[in-house]
Amino acid sequence: MERIAEASPRFKARMAGVFQLLEALTATFGQVIVRDRLVVAGSAAATAANILGHERLFWLGFASSLIGVAFHIAWALLMYELLKPVNRTLSLLAAFVILVGCAMQALTSFLYLAPLLILQGGPSLSAFAPEQLQALALMFLKLNAYAFNIDLVFFGLWCALTGYLIFRSTFLPRILGVLLAISGLGFVTYLYPPFAYHLFPYIAVASALGEIPLELWLIVMGVNVQRWKEQASVAVG
Repeated sequence: MERIAEASPRFKARMAGVFQLLEALTATFGQVIVRDRLVVAGSAAATAANILGHERLFWLGFASSLIGVAFHIAWALLMYELLKPVNRTLSLLAAFVILVGCAMQALTSFLYLAPLLILQGGPSLSAFAPEQLQALALMFLKLNAYAFNIDLVFFGLWCALTGYLIFRSTFLPRILGVLLAISGLGFVTYLYPPFAYHLFPYIAVASALGEIPLELWLIVMGVNVQRWKEQASVAVG
């Protein structure tokens, strides 16, 4: 924490962009690409066969998903450090919101692993028939998807709060804040998943327009250090 606090604002911004990119890559690979490749909707038997037939890929998806949690925490902490001169209370609230989201993200990772452990069987599961184990594994995959939706809601709230803070800042372009807040509102619709699924194409576009420009700006440009220091001095004063 002390090293992060002592780092220059531009370095914090660039590292925030890097961790944002790493989180997106790892979480998407684990929770979207691998899961969508192995899960066959409505077929517990085919899903079970895919998981057992691609065990290494499934473990890689689990590891990638879990590593994404660490990247997300680092990203959130750096954004808190960057934006607390704008409004310390609101920035702290955003940090608490995303930490809850990260806890949900970690839970999804363990729910993700449960189907493989169930399908591999063992003495504690010997009383279940293969069809029952397959159905149970599919149920845990559905629970994983529901938990991931809850994670998206908290992430959406964080995006909305962070977008507002960026809009109120003097050291980042306001348009980045507006786009991120719009992206966040899209994710909040996962409070009612059927509605969110219906709007998914629009949510995906809003997410890309909100997150990718911010990510690139942070990595390439960082922040205006002079303006960041001026806003920080006003906040302290």
